Amino acid sequence: MESIPDLTGSLRQLEAVREVPRASCTGPRRWWGGGLDVEGLAVGSVQAAATALNALTGSAGTYGAAAELVAGAFDSLGYLRIAGQKPEGFAAMSGFRRTSDGWIRLHANYPHHAARLMAALSATGPHDVDRVLLSMTSLEAEEAIVSHQGVAAAVRRRTEWMSSAMHAAASSGPWISFHRSKVQSSGTGAPPWTPGGNRLLPLDGLKVLDLTRVIAGPTATRLLGALGADVLRVDPPGIPELTDAFVDGGFDKRSALANLEDTVELAAVTCLVDSADVVVTGYRDGGLDRFGFGSEALLARKPDLVVATLTAWGGIGPWRGRRGFDSLVQAASGIAERYGQHGDAGWTPGALPVQALDHATGYGLAAAVLALLAQRLRTGAGGSAKLSLARTAEELFGLPSSPADASTSWVAEPDYLDMDSPYGQLRFVGPPFVVDGVPFRYREPPVRYGTSVPAWRQRA
Repeated sequence: MESIPDLTGSLRQLEAVREVPRASCTGPRRWWGGGLDVEGLAVGSVQAAATALNALTGSAGTYGAAAELVAGAFDSLGYLRIAGQKPEGFAAMSGFRRTSDGWIRLHANYPHHAARLMAALSATGPHDVDRVLLSMTSLEAEEAIVSHQGVAAAVRRRTEWMSSAMHAAASSGPWISFHRSKVQSSGTGAPPWTPGGNRLLPLDGLKVLDLTRVIAGPTATRLLGALGADVLRVDPPGIPELTDAFVDGGFDKRSALANLEDTVELAAVTCLVDSADVVVTGYRDGGLDRFGFGSEALLARKPDLVVATLTAWGGIGPWRGRRGFDSLVQAASGIAERYGQHGDAGWTPGALPVQALDHATGYGLAAAVLALLAQRLRTGAGGSAKLSLARTAEELFGLPSSPADASTSWVAEPDYLDMDSPYGQLRFVGPPFVVDGVPFRYREPPVRYGTSVPAWRQRA
C-alpha cells in the first residue's frame, strides 16, 4: 500500500502514546480521486484513533483500520437507509448560490437556521433568496447572514483565505491541541475507570457524556459506544436534531433531553458530569461556558475528567464564536475552489466527495479521548483536547497532492449491515475499526430521540 499520512503526531505530545507504533491499515490506498488526498486524511484519522486505543489497552497491533471500512464509514449517511428510505440530504435553501460577484454557500437544513437566513435577507422563499443574493457581494451576504445568527460562508479563493487573519489562526498549532490537568484526582470518589479484558468491548464501563450534534461529534461518540462505552447524548429540547443525522450517529448510545436554561435540569446534567469519565462537546466556541461546561471549568470541577471539544472555526481568531459546518469550512478555506469545475454555465464551485472534514475531525476527537485516557492511567490526572473543522481543512491541504491519475473516483460497494430499530429496518455500514483483523460491529440501534433517562446505566 502507498504510504499513509501520519496523523498521530499530535497524540505523541502525550507520553502514553509516544512510543506506540502506528496501528495497522489494510486495503486500497486511493478510491475517491480529486485534487486533495481525502483518502489519506480519512485513513490517517482512523489510524490515529486505533493507535490511541492500542496505547490505552496496552495491546499494540490488536486494533487497526481497514481502508474499505473507512471508505464506507466516511459516507455513512449516504449509505444509510431507514425503512428503505434514503436520507434527504441538504435542504432546498442549502448549497451554493450566486452573488453579484461570485458565490456563497448557505446552510439551512435546520429550521431555525433557515428562518434566520430568510430574516437576514428579508426574503419570503427560496427564489426570493436567490434574487436578493444577486444584488449583494459574497462578503456582504455572508456578513448579513452571520449578523442574524445564520450560517453561511462566501466561496473564497485559497489565496484569499491564506491572506486572512482567520487562516493564520486556523493553521496554527497541532491538529489536536492538548491541555493536561496538573491536579490529580482526590481519590475520594469511585475507583477510576480502567480498560477491561474484553477485546471487543475495551471501553466497557466508561461513562461518556455526549454534548454534540450533527456529524463530527456524534461520529466520535458513536465509535466510543461501539467500543463498549456507556454513551449518553444530551440535546436541548427546543432545537431537535435532524432525524437522518441522529439515526446515522446514534448507534450504541442513548439520547436524553435537558434544558440547560432550567436550573433543575442544569443541575441534573452537572451531576452527570460529576460521575462521568469523559465529556465531549461540539458547540461553537464558548457556547457552553455560561453553563459551566467549558473545558477549563470542567477540569477545575473534576481534575481527572477527560474533556474533548470540537468547534467549526477553532478557539482563536476573528471567527472563533461563529457557527459553522463542514460545507461552510470547505467554501471559506479554498476547497470549494479546488474542486470547482468549468461547464456550459461557466465556473461553479465544488465539494469534497464526502464530508471528510466532519468525519476526520470526529475520529481525531475519538483519538484524543483515547489518548487522554491512556495518559490518565499513567498520571491519575485528566486533561482536555480541542479540534476544529477549520484546522482539519488545513491538515488536508498540508498533505502531498494526489497523483495525476487520481482524478477518477472509484468506490467499491460496502458490506451492508441490517438491524431493527424504533425507526424501522436500518441498512447501514459499520465502524472502520478491526480487532485482530475482524471488523467491529454496532451492538445496539439508535433509540428514539430524547427518550432515555438522563442517568448512567446500572452495572451488574
